[in-house]
Amino acid sequence: MKALVLAGGSGTRLRPITHTSAKQLVPVANKPVLFYGLEAIAEAGIQELGIVVGDTHAEIEAAVGDGSAFGLQVTYLRQDRPLGLAHAVLIARDYLGDDDFVMYLGDNFIVGGITEIVGEFAGSRPDAQIMLTRVGDPSQFGVAELGPDGAVVRLEEKPKRPKSDLALVGVYLFTPAVHEAVAELKPSWRGELEITDAVQWLVDHGRKVESTVITGYWKDTGNVTDMLEVNRLVLESMTPGVAGECSGSELIGRVVVEPGARIERSRVVGPAIIGAGAHVSDSYVGPFTSIGADCRLSDSEIEYSIVLPRASISGVGRIEASLIGHDVEVTPAPNTPRAHRLVLGDHSKVQISS
Repeated sequence: MKALVLAGGSGTRLRPITHTSAKQLVPVANKPVLFYGLEAIAEAGIQELGIVVGDTHAEIEAAVGDGSAFGLQVTYLRQDRPLGLAHAVLIARDYLGDDDFVMYLGDNFIVGGITEIVGEFAGSRPDAQIMLTRVGDPSQFGVAELGPDGAVVRLEEKPKRPKSDLALVGVYLFTPAVHEAVAELKPSWRGELEITDAVQWLVDHGRKVESTVITGYWKDTGNVTDMLEVNRLVLESMTPGVAGECSGSELIGRVVVEPGARIERSRVVGPAIIGAGAHVSDSYVGPFTSIGADCRLSDSEIEYSIVLPRASISGVGRIEASLIGHDVEVTPAPNTPRAHRLVLGDHSKVQISS
């Protein structure tokens, strides 16, 4: 079996972070979310991996390399434009050949990995196996409708009137039968080749399609709220440890201090992680916070946030529920005149207390 990881896409819901960084490389607990998926694939016993990349291909390739760090053999597949998940399967046709494969969306996060589902698929080998989970707003996802016997009846991508609350998780398992389905597809109303339409084609043509409703944790990390929630979950499961320096400070609970980090005259309440080479002084770092490598935090408070590498935060009263990008500088505004001075990128969102 091979794996196909989708790491293209523009990450519009994470702008402005994704104007300069691939959304799959935004870190969760100081590790790119993509890496969690690659580790899950390797743990499932899969070695051959194709990664579909787009405009951010150079960044993805620099981060993943040849895959040997993960125990994988990586081949990169260029997708000129993000024309749908089924289009990714289409351009990967030659690479996949006649092998079964698991398709994994590179910005998805699944607790517990995929080893069990891959084993189930290999044992029964349906033409397609999909993973489903119950969600509060199914109109934002591909949605599956199951019959009384649990069989897949219909799938629809982002329906205006969902027939169920069962959303498709971003992991699919296929035999080569899916290539016949993909070849028959026409673009949807969104102008994309939808993988839901390909699975529906298999259902309509009497092919065996099975589903598994998962009860574990799954998130599509496509927006800031979900990124922060996944960060919280991962931090809660970390093993605490101090490999850096800590002086005149208090560490409470599950705290990781990476090599080269320095904490001075500060209080850190876990779960939290302080990245390699970071310097925290005269500050408070609250629960569910990830401070990236080589960051600087002084005379400030921060909680339930993700700070990307080399950012600097100085003299700021309190920050919470925030995603702060690479090389950002956060400083207090002058006291007079009372005003907010902003330098914001395209598609930014700002909340100001007046």
